[in-house]
Amino acid sequence: MPEHVIESLPGKDRPHAVVIGSGFGGLAAAIRLGARGYRVTVLEKLDAPGGRAYVHHQDGFTFDAGPTIITAPFLLEELWGLCGRRFADDVDLRPMSPFYRIRFDDGQTFDYDGDPEVNKRQIAEFAPDDVAGYERYMAASKAVFEVGFQQLGHVPFDSLGDMARIVPQMLRLKSHRSVYSMVSSYVKDPRLRMVLSFHPLLIGGNPFTVTSIYSLISHLERHWGVFSAMGGTGRIVQGMVDLVQGQGNELCLNTEVAEILVEQGTATGVRLVSGERLAADIVVSNADAAWTYRHLLPSHTRSHWTDRRIERARYSNGLFVWYFGTRRRYEDVAHHTIMLGPRYRELLQDIFGHKVLASDFSLYLHRPTATDPSLAPPGCDTFYALSPVPNLGGDIDWPAQAEPYRAAIERRLGETVLPGLADQVISSRVTTPLDFHARLLSFRGAGFSFEPVLQQSAWFRPHNRSEDINRLYIVGAGTHPGAGVPGVLSSARVLDKVIPNAVELC
Repeated sequence: MPEHVIESLPGKDRPHAVVIGSGFGGLAAAIRLGARGYRVTVLEKLDAPGGRAYVHHQDGFTFDAGPTIITAPFLLEELWGLCGRRFADDVDLRPMSPFYRIRFDDGQTFDYDGDPEVNKRQIAEFAPDDVAGYERYMAASKAVFEVGFQQLGHVPFDSLGDMARIVPQMLRLKSHRSVYSMVSSYVKDPRLRMVLSFHPLLIGGNPFTVTSIYSLISHLERHWGVFSAMGGTGRIVQGMVDLVQGQGNELCLNTEVAEILVEQGTATGVRLVSGERLAADIVVSNADAAWTYRHLLPSHTRSHWTDRRIERARYSNGLFVWYFGTRRRYEDVAHHTIMLGPRYRELLQDIFGHKVLASDFSLYLHRPTATDPSLAPPGCDTFYALSPVPNLGGDIDWPAQAEPYRAAIERRLGETVLPGLADQVISSRVTTPLDFHARLLSFRGAGFSFEPVLQQSAWFRPHNRSEDINRLYIVGAGTHPGAGVPGVLSSARVLDKVIPNAVELC
């Protein structure tokens, strides 16, 4: 097909913003830009919006593909407010209690709750001497939260000076330590250390190497709670799409971007895989940040995020996800269950360091029908079992290994929390790091983009305002402040400080 320019729509003389990708970050950016006067076109490679928050509908079951845990709901309420609407009118969030049920390999459980008294009672049963340490840890988490999230989570790190200004606070908070090291300085029981340190795995970080800045998640959850959306996370995605379209802006599905067009160092639009060109005054990429620089921009346009730097960067773990529906309900299984395997540090070293597929695993078991039975046919349950695995930097033959690995997960679940599982499964699908690479265009098939170690945080991550290309902006897991729903929503919020209002471009 010959290349040509898609003409601007008649009567649309507002500055045009093209947003690549319709994940949480891209949709939030589109809403914010629409509220600031831009005409916005969101381009999505897949046949439905959401990116990592895509929804699979299969055999009467609804499977949220990715994020299922909602925290900091004010970030969503703010988006609805920008459109003169109320979030609660469109999405029904239900608080989780407990936040997570943590199951140790020996069958013991800990219900991690938003009520500190509930947690302290359980801690006293495990290790009475650690109750006071837990309280001190939560106080420390609050101090990190006040700096890392409230002060710095919504500001750009455009210059080294921005980073230098926060160094004294980072030193005071001992952010050079890992999350696990920080937790261990307060509690001694090895099981409680796991309970309080697993959170970085929710954003692609190894608790033994990720900066202790991410200990803020503990207080963030207590402060705002942990929620799930009735209808699934996809209901939130659809609500955001409705906001974009309600602003008079456009979402184009099955539309893949092949290249970000650059003229004299400035982004001027995009070229689609179809060959068509779409002109833009600004471009916002919600595509994977490493993929954006490595594959959507010619190397001669980049001096900062060079091919060599991208290839040598550290990336988060990959994800193996088994989605399955059962013909019966498992009423005693919580909405969110963290199933820890026989190894903790050693397993994480296999995943992040050695990049080998271990025979043992830890799982996040998601049972949304515990809260919303409508996500499965009557009398049935919807599940997914997520296992952190190496990214594609490891040498794993996923076409050969996927089914044996799924079967091993099925056996383990059947032996523990889902008795008789093999005879109950009536719907099944699997996602591996290969799918993240091919379907979501995630560099190295990483589940969460750049690994959130200290040397890849804040100023050291790809900036929200591109260091290389004028009028190119980045949102999503790979930029500041990082992965997770609050992180990617906050990355769009940062754009308010670095993108001029539309009237300034007229």
